Amino acid sequence: MFQIGELAKRCKVTSDTLRFYEKNQLIAPVGRSESGYRLYNEESQRQVRFILKAKEVGLSLDEIKELLGIKLEATEHSCSEVKAITSSKLELIDDKIAELTRIRAALKKINDACCGHDHDASHCSILAALEVADEKS
Repeated sequence: MFQIGELAKRCKVTSDTLRFYEKNQLIAPVGRSESGYRLYNEESQRQVRFILKAKEVGLSLDEIKELLGIKLEATEHSCSEVKAITSSKLELIDDKIAELTRIRAALKKINDACCGHDHDASHCSILAALEVADEKS
């Protein structure tokens, strides 16, 4: 058993990060010391590493919480339930990529049309293109 500072050190995060995870019910101390300090164990460390890896692949705190719940009751859940969570996340990411690709193409088009000279901006094609786009709305 070890205190929050040791867990933070082992997981290379801050104690505040662990308190945040605790506040959001992603982790919980396994006990308290006689003086009231939170105590954690090796399973706590594995759980924090799971959270960090899940964040690394872009999962939200709610998604991580759901996965942790499934992990705790793994025999009562199917792999397809887990896959549904990651599949849903992939769909969101694909939608964002499509939107960013559309935005990039539109921005590149007006950027490439600009001469970029140092004369005054009263005839700037970027400003004109944005004004025309605004009028069409």
